[in-house]
Amino acid sequence: MAEGSMEREAGARRPAIDAGTVVLAALYVFTAVAVAGYGVYGLHPERLPQSELALRLYASSFELFARMHIVVAALVLAVVLVRTLRARWLPAFVSVCVLSFTAEHLGTGYGIPFGGYGYTGLLGLKIGGRVPLLIPVSWFLMALPSWVLARSAFPEPGLRPGRVGLGALWLVAWDLALDPAMSFLTPYWQWAETGPYYGMPWLNLVGWYATGLALMTALELFAESAGWDRLGSRWMAGYYLAVVLMPLGMIAAAGLWVAVATTLLAMSACWGLTRALAARRAVEPRRSAAVAGVEA
Repeated sequence: MAEGSMEREAGARRPAIDAGTVVLAALYVFTAVAVAGYGVYGLHPERLPQSELALRLYASSFELFARMHIVVAALVLAVVLVRTLRARWLPAFVSVCVLSFTAEHLGTGYGIPFGGYGYTGLLGLKIGGRVPLLIPVSWFLMALPSWVLARSAFPEPGLRPGRVGLGALWLVAWDLALDPAMSFLTPYWQWAETGPYYGMPWLNLVGWYATGLALMTALELFAESAGWDRLGSRWMAGYYLAVVLMPLGMIAAAGLWVAVATTLLAMSACWGLTRALAARRAVEPRRSAAVAGVEA
């Protein structure tokens, strides 16, 4: 065989790098750089070079990196959704954004369902003067992978309550790192009355779960029309981890080890429950077939 033919055949056998893998890797790199910058300079501004440029970059970094992380994460997810589903996912996206904005607007105005709190100006433009535009987007970024992970445990169409309930738990696990990072270490929002978990009241977790149930229900209702069954749980698990690594890395860099341990335990519990349920559902058809064979 000619050398050129052998090279072409080898190239044909070599799997192409998937675009989803590339953009997910880029999100991990961005997150690592942001967390490293926070650990080296954000927590220790005395290490900054004493130059006007360095000081100006530091002054804008808390606004810049938090907003960029949401934007970059949104673009990464959008690349995969557009390539896989075209525009079918957009109605579900709008629905989740409307529901999460409603919850946030009620929370910032009336203290329901999270408790009283208010956003500072670090996350940019606010809708209705209270909720940053990027916040409903960030809810979708974590709600969808949470639902997909829950689907791997409850794949059958009739198991909607299981998917909704487990998906909401995955969403709550994220907040165990997010709140200490964004309200205790940095002032992206402030609580009207501080609580026992790094200033966060326990009512916030109840509000997160209730909001999660609403968002998971919306994703469930759009599941067929959006084509969620075409989304792989392995990529979504990697994406979930990439997004949660930003607040998790920040609290680890700051030495908030109780928050780190609590988050990891909650995520491990969700993962263990998801895998156990998935394994059980995989065994049941084989067991039923074996029993039917014996009876026959």
